Amino acid sequence: AVWRHGNLYIRQYRTEEDLPLVMSLIDNELSEPYTIFTYRYFIYNWPNLCFLAFDEISGKAFGTVVCKLDDHRSTMRGYLAMLTVEQAYRGQQIGTRLVQLAIDEMISKGAEEVVLEAEVNNYGALKLYANLGFIRDKRLHRYYLNGVDAFRLKLMVPLEAAQQNAPAGAVEGPLEPTVEKLSVE
Repeated sequence: AVWRHGNLYIRQYRTEEDLPLVMSLIDNELSEPYTIFTYRYFIYNWPNLCFLAFDEISGKAFGTVVCKLDDHRSTMRGYLAMLTVEQAYRGQQIGTRLVQLAIDEMISKGAEEVVLEAEVNNYGALKLYANLGFIRDKRLHRYYLNGVDAFRLKLMVPLEAAQQNAPAGAVEGPLEPTVEKLSVE
């Protein structure tokens, strides 16, 4: 486990046996439908950027984050593709912990920025990302299949962390953005 609190713990994706857990969590909790090919694209190319949260007592997975890291216009850009925590486990900072672990791993691999999209009416997610230092980059009209707009959110990695390729976990607390933080109405 890379993080533990009581009977809850988070670990990185390990094997093909984890894939159905990730798929089930995302299919049950997120509005967008994804194909097996989408999951495989992210998880097989960046298995170190997929984390799962488990309840040791029940033995079940209840949260996951799926990301990628690649070159975007000569910048190493992390992309947070999917995040979910089952309703019964929300409010315990698990989503924040999953995202922070993924960000730390991306920074350790040279990420200079991290981006994602979130539904404009997903206030819980917007607050989570704002608290981590993400800012609104743009609004994407009817981005999701359900017709809802999205905000593209961006986190600029502090220059010294990006230059040093800090080891995972070296960045403590929220990362400071270079412009004002996202406000949640």
